[in-house]
Amino acid sequence: MNVVLVEPRIPQNTGNIARTCAVTDTRLHLVRPLGFSLEDRYLKRAGLDYWDQLKLEIHDDFSAFLAEYGDKNLLLFSTKAQRVYTEQHYRGDEFLLFGKETTGLPESFIAENLSSSLRIPMKNHARSLNLANSVAIVVFEAYRQLGFPEFQKKGNFLQEF
Repeated sequence: MNVVLVEPRIPQNTGNIARTCAVTDTRLHLVRPLGFSLEDRYLKRAGLDYWDQLKLEIHDDFSAFLAEYGDKNLLLFSTKAQRVYTEQHYRGDEFLLFGKETTGLPESFIAENLSSSLRIPMKNHARSLNLANSVAIVVFEAYRQLGFPEFQKKGNFLQEF
């Protein structure tokens, strides 16, 4: 599984997403330009001590990402999509693409890929969810469908005492 952040702007969001990716063994792709330095203290703080466990790839721009991975199983996430993310059958080889916090993915790219575009449902009056929350929602739905493969299984909390 892969999470792709196209031009993320807020370091705390990216740090939280990095932590989610680290604890789920999901590869994180960051597509430049970034709205922060990779040395940003807020980015590092939000990711806590999980940075050494993160599989991270940096791409110079969206064209460079598409040149390398454009033929893969790309799923786009947008408030403009018609299908809901739970309608998708996840296989585990997906590249989950999320756009920058301010504008999302390019509208022309979404229009060209409507059949692989998904949304998280929400009330009509809301513009969008927080990016880190959106990524977590989708990643855990995908892994739920896959039966949480190789995730640590813990026993019943009450039986441990």
